[in-house]
Amino acid sequence: MPVDPPSKRRRWLRPAALAAAALTAWTAAPATAAPLPPDTARPALCSRTDTLKVPGAEHQQLSCLTELTTAGTVASGHTDPADWAGLTPAGLATPTGVPGIQIDGYFPDSSTTNTNHGWNHDSQFVIRLPDRWNGGLVVSGAPGVREQYANDRAFGDWAVAGGYAFAATDKGATSAAFHRDGEAPGDALAEGNHRVTQLTRAARQVVARRYHRPPTRTLAMGMSNGGYLVRWQLENHPELYDGGVDWEGTLWRTEGPNLLTFLPPALRHYPAYAAGGAGAGRAHRAMTDAGFPAGSEFLWPFHHQYYWDLTQRIYREELDPEYDGATEAGTPFCAPGTPACDADYVYADRPREVRKAVAKIALTGRIGKPLITFHGTYDVLLPISRSSDVYAQLVKREGRGHLHRYYRVEAGTHVDSLADAFPGQVRPLVPCHRSAATALERWLDHGVRPPSSRTLKLPAEADPAKLLTYCPLNG
Repeated sequence: MPVDPPSKRRRWLRPAALAAAALTAWTAAPATAAPLPPDTARPALCSRTDTLKVPGAEHQQLSCLTELTTAGTVASGHTDPADWAGLTPAGLATPTGVPGIQIDGYFPDSSTTNTNHGWNHDSQFVIRLPDRWNGGLVVSGAPGVREQYANDRAFGDWAVAGGYAFAATDKGATSAAFHRDGEAPGDALAEGNHRVTQLTRAARQVVARRYHRPPTRTLAMGMSNGGYLVRWQLENHPELYDGGVDWEGTLWRTEGPNLLTFLPPALRHYPAYAAGGAGAGRAHRAMTDAGFPAGSEFLWPFHHQYYWDLTQRIYREELDPEYDGATEAGTPFCAPGTPACDADYVYADRPREVRKAVAKIALTGRIGKPLITFHGTYDVLLPISRSSDVYAQLVKREGRGHLHRYYRVEAGTHVDSLADAFPGQVRPLVPCHRSAATALERWLDHGVRPPSSRTLKLPAEADPAKLLTYCPLNG
């Protein structure tokens, strides 16, 4: 590959400077978690924990807590609400009464975008070990470019309240400047796969030391980019897991579809649609042709303002930094025709080196353990017809359909906080995670196969309060 010009060369130690534009599944506000407090909550139960060393960790800090869920960890400083802001509905219940051990730390890494606890060190992780253990371990990677606590509300609380040990990683590079990590295009995204594998192996050993036996069940779980990580792990390291739950995982395919094939059409055509007039109809057809479903138009203004532009620019910079020359991550909200504008980006026309970068992270569908996928039909960041619909077909093509269940959730969108903004129009997906996880447990423990893949219809009486807890997979 040609050597990057100085302004584009990857630098492991370059400080982050780009600010995120919004609290989305891809980016979050700067971390505010304070230095971890001293271990004072349960000193008696903290005795004899010196064997709980995380294999391979450069640094770790162990805390014995009276509450491992966000009902306690927010106040104690053992989570960061900025990591998970905007991902879940405001009314999501928080379980309580889960004492246990939390281990925070980081693996060796030379990048520094994660500022949690003042460590300024990437590859941070958290491992939670509830006193009342059910024998299982849940491992996850952060969605988007968020940090290790990003899944705490969506399913971390659920995991520890149900007795699971829980481990999560920041994937090794965070913030809207994540693309500065690595030595070549695609490296920062590929590192996320390595970091999940690394944490899974380490967490399994920690669990065995804490409870004096290895986990009987190890599950991979994640949303968005985290869902992609679940898919990749079950394709490439099925020996580490018993199964997984994939919540609207990102699809990376060398020849497409991928983010870089459907986001540029949105940037090109949405302004003409929004402006109305003679060109609005053509622009609308171009949007739906790109995968953005009819009926989801009420979500387009928000996504245009906060999602499409930033996501396209930072992920294109990661995989195709030469497109905009010396400029870093393009020009925000540039008009088509502007030099090197991401609205004009055409993935199919880009050099072979771009596909080589995507090949580092591409999915195949060759899963080796049971996987349950669910995805909202109103996802207008990762349109379902260009992502999970395609992945389900890949799994079938590879002869792994017997290991997969796929549920299309009518009116679900990419982040559940939009269910608060559009009550009755957007269905939260968090209860679908609970249903999928329970179905996976029954599949693994009792051989009871989940209901066949299907579209889960929005109930005729879409009561917002009921939708927070209701998502039957046979519906």
